[in-house]
Amino acid sequence: MEFEREDIVAAASALNIPIPKNVGDVVYSFRYRAELPPDILAEAPEGKTWIIRPAGTSRYRFDLVNDVPLTPNQNLAVTKVPDATPGIIARYAFSDEQAVLARVRYNRLIDIFLGIACYSLQNHLRTNVKELGQIEIDEIYVGINKRGVHYAIPVQAKGGNDRLNRIQIEQDMAFCLDKFPSLICRPIGAQLVEENLIALFEFEEDGDDINIVSENHYRLVSPDAVTVEDLLKYQQRLSGNP
Repeated sequence: MEFEREDIVAAASALNIPIPKNVGDVVYSFRYRAELPPDILAEAPEGKTWIIRPAGTSRYRFDLVNDVPLTPNQNLAVTKVPDATPGIIARYAFSDEQAVLARVRYNRLIDIFLGIACYSLQNHLRTNVKELGQIEIDEIYVGINKRGVHYAIPVQAKGGNDRLNRIQIEQDMAFCLDKFPSLICRPIGAQLVEENLIALFEFEEDGDDINIVSENHYRLVSPDAVTVEDLLKYQQRLSGNP
């Protein structure tokens, strides 16, 4: 079902309820932050859920998709990384997405996670994509591997109680296809699990679904907290030995 932003105003008037002061924020909240009302969720069959996709400028569409939560695996092994965050940044950082992005950037976690050289191109990027309208990407990296292959790496970050959202991942992929058609797109999600523990995800599109390709958890620690035992354990992971 498609609707326009002005339909919200008309519906509010018809129902005799106050018209929202910021109509755009109503849609934004239900797309990225808040759960849809129970009456709407109840219309989805078991295993499915509703999402609101963009359908052009100030136009949106309710779509039914598989209900696949993009949440950290609590049983996944954790890798310690010596914390390279500048002390003054660590002192004053909050737990929001920008603080998560800063820690990811200073500790080169995207490079470590993907195994390629990555460089931050721009953060807090707002742009327009064909058929989607305006989108926002938390940070965009470009990368290169040892064979010279180039990558576009859009990153969405979440801190506090916020959770990764499939709509944003879809938009990131559409952005790469539109703006960097000759680069390989590797969309990444960064979720702050707890203080100094960050989960990184790589996603891929499979038909109408968004799947998790890989997931790693990194704990930022002081250099002396990485023990010899830790290093031996990581070597065993690499070799596949028990």
